[in-house]
Amino acid sequence: MTLGTLNRTNFVGRREEKWQPPAFIRVNGLLSRLSAAARRFLDLQAGSMWNDLSVILPRCRGTVIDVGCGAQPYRPLLSAEVRYIGIDRSDAKDRFKYEIPDTIYYDSDHWPIQDGEADVILCTETLEHVLEYDAFLAEAARCLKSGGSLVMTVPFAARWHYIPFDYFRYTPSALNALLTKAGFRDVRVYPRGNAVTVAVYKVLALMSPLLARKTGSMPCDLALRFGALLCAPFMIALGAIAKITYCFDGGDDCLGYTVLADKP
Repeated sequence: MTLGTLNRTNFVGRREEKWQPPAFIRVNGLLSRLSAAARRFLDLQAGSMWNDLSVILPRCRGTVIDVGCGAQPYRPLLSAEVRYIGIDRSDAKDRFKYEIPDTIYYDSDHWPIQDGEADVILCTETLEHVLEYDAFLAEAARCLKSGGSLVMTVPFAARWHYIPFDYFRYTPSALNALLTKAGFRDVRVYPRGNAVTVAVYKVLALMSPLLARKTGSMPCDLALRFGALLCAPFMIALGAIAKITYCFDGGDDCLGYTVLADKP
């Protein structure tokens, strides 16, 4: 028996996004710092992560392994005394447009890290791109010292991105179950933002592709740039509102979660 189809596009065969935000850049100078700060103001996912990690990461000591590190955007938050190791999949350039000189790239599911080498495992917006999440979390537990900590962020109210390499959205219940199964203890899951933050995020997410779009027609592109200029005060106001919402506790809807867990 066949049930036929619906009068809408079947997304199973989709292989790319209609619009993709620019990749994160490595922060190594004043201009890149200003650019990153401006992005965090309007990119609420990045901004909310920075808010949380700017509290957590300066406390880290010893060896920090940044898994799926991309452009290493949160490395500046670590103390200069920390031994930092960034690792990423060898297909990160093809899938996610990242290729950083001092990143260790690997091919297998086995991380190029010795057992118990890390005091802290940092994993930002990576788990949703991993199909074999049990094996991934087992590697995190293997590489951590006894008494070490996992610092992780995952999206929740976020669009399908890096298509087709975006597979999951995790709830606090799922994160607690998966991390406990992998051998972690004292799992703490903190929402980033709340329903108001999400509403602002969705409006900005609708506007950004239109304003950054290039049509190939000079009159249309000029019209879009003019529209961006007119909309700039409104977008700045939305960004300011979002910053205020960070001060309140999250509810059942949020941008994503910041997760802390310890290895016994």
